Amino acid sequence: MNTNALMPSGLAADPTALNALRYGSGKGDDKAALKEAAKQFESLFMRELIKSMREATQKSGLMDGEGSNLGMDLLDQQFAVQLSGLPGGLSEAIERQLGRQMAGAKNPVDASVFTPEQPLGTDASTVGRASAGSRQAGFVEQHGQAAAAAARESGIPASFMLGQAGHETGWGRSEIRHADGSPSHNLFGIKATDSWKGKVAEITTTEYVNGEARKVTAKFRAYDSYADSFRDYARLIGNSPRYEGVMDQLGSVQGFASGLQKAGYATDPNYAAKLSRAINTTLSLQRAQG
Repeated sequence: MNTNALMPSGLAADPTALNALRYGSGKGDDKAALKEAAKQFESLFMRELIKSMREATQKSGLMDGEGSNLGMDLLDQQFAVQLSGLPGGLSEAIERQLGRQMAGAKNPVDASVFTPEQPLGTDASTVGRASAGSRQAGFVEQHGQAAAAAARESGIPASFMLGQAGHETGWGRSEIRHADGSPSHNLFGIKATDSWKGKVAEITTTEYVNGEARKVTAKFRAYDSYADSFRDYARLIGNSPRYEGVMDQLGSVQGFASGLQKAGYATDPNYAAKLSRAINTTLSLQRAQG
């Protein structure tokens, strides 16, 4: 494959290429610079969208590693460039919004002012809210305070708990619910054993028996709030002898995830790899949110 034919003069995620566009607008070619800036922004947005979709559906395996991740990242970038600038696409909405702002402020396009996550008109906002990346960011922001409170009490990093809650619920899409559709507020898939005296939600779920996925009916703990879910999870991991080894791995994402799998937190044989990706996604989102 000729990758050069797929790429513009600057990489889709290269901030210097984006920043250089503002100089073109100051040399009498505002329209061309505006169109190129919009295309670059769409490319950035599409790359994040493709990456989020891949992370939400990708299954871990023996080929996982830094090399394969880099290859996937480059492939995502190529797809993003190919999908950008098409007629009727997002770049046209971005271009219109940038044009209106330029007309109002009478300033050249400054690519450093905008990011793909910022609302750039109705069309861009609608697409952004539908993206997996926006859903993940919203989940982390929604539960950030509850996770931080549980972290102060238990010592378990808030990012670890948020990542696991995101993985267990599909970032809020697949929360455990009661039969009437009301939320159980159980973000961690903790089952209701005989020792549990609180409320219960009974659902059909997937368990792995001898490596094979099977649908089973199981009872799960139910809470009055999401904060209660974080507190109960932190108590379970912090106080149960079963997870003693996990508490020794709070400085390592991979160690924490592997410890949970070894302790039998989940039956999925690829649980540690999937959880590690979810926690790393949370860490990236927290850094972006500031």
